[in-house]
Amino acid sequence: MVRAICCGYYGEGNGGDEALLASLLQMLPDTVEAIALSGNPSQTETQYGVQTGDRRNAFQVLKVLRAADWFIWGGGSLIQDVTSTISPLYYTGLMGLAQQMGLTTIAWSQGIGPLQRPITRAMAKRAFSGCNLVTVRDSGSAALLTDWQIPFTLAPDPVWALDPKPVPGLWDFPAPRVAVTWRSHPLLTPKRLEILTRALVSFQQVTDTYILLVPFQLSQDLAIAELVHRAIPHHSQILKLTDPQMLRGLFQGVEMAISMRLHSLIMAASQECRCFAISYDPKVSHLMAELDFPGWELSQIPDDANIISKAWIEHYVNGDRLDRVKIQSLSDRAQLHGELLQSLINS
Repeated sequence: MVRAICCGYYGEGNGGDEALLASLLQMLPDTVEAIALSGNPSQTETQYGVQTGDRRNAFQVLKVLRAADWFIWGGGSLIQDVTSTISPLYYTGLMGLAQQMGLTTIAWSQGIGPLQRPITRAMAKRAFSGCNLVTVRDSGSAALLTDWQIPFTLAPDPVWALDPKPVPGLWDFPAPRVAVTWRSHPLLTPKRLEILTRALVSFQQVTDTYILLVPFQLSQDLAIAELVHRAIPHHSQILKLTDPQMLRGLFQGVEMAISMRLHSLIMAASQECRCFAISYDPKVSHLMAELDFPGWELSQIPDDANIISKAWIEHYVNGDRLDRVKIQSLSDRAQLHGELLQSLINS
């Protein structure tokens, strides 16, 4: 039995990162025993049935490293220095320690960058170059590794292949339903949020849809969801879902998603929802370009609520969904992240 540390932004209440952990655990070979480093070890252990360690406790981290065979950077935008320099230093530091201790090290489904500082770029390059296996989820990360001459495999985000679970009570809400996933960001100013909210009110009135407000990370999204709900109190509901498989299952009962978050767009598209994106980050912009999703960069949102609502109405009425053949292709190719873990076991 191989003991593998799963290291990521787990146990922090972020639905996207939890979906990556759930996808990783779903794809790990049966001969691998997972140990997840988490910000909330007891919750992660209860939710996923795995051993855990406190990602903030140096003694616990060192203890699990000494007992493990593999160290897996488990997906997501772990190696970027836009929001903080602490994140790349933490993760590259742990990867470097695991490599020094002789563990098999795996960078799994990484979204690398942006890396704006020379020190973080140098540390990232060194950490990735020492890995036994590297898989990435987007062309930007692939281009960076190509420039660094580090071997890798490119495959779609593993959340494309995450198994959904039904959401109890979902079908009791009025139909048709539209899911809205907005998050706090410096560029989402009070004025922009007010314009978006007015646009959503108008959109709801014209389409007679029921709005599901879905905070993917309560600490960042809930206040916005509550503000929007107050503007549409009788035609909206806030859904606080913590199970990532239920988050994906939610979109089985939704006609369209208006979202800022990468994994809400992936989950929605995978369930044949129409998707309208608002991008705050290159990873969302890359997905928009790859799948031809309509939307705006957050910094370029129109200042006229009528223009926004008309764009949403047009897409709701006439917009295309991702076709089933494309969805199946993305799901099948996403499985490559798991197949390579199995190949590593067999090598």
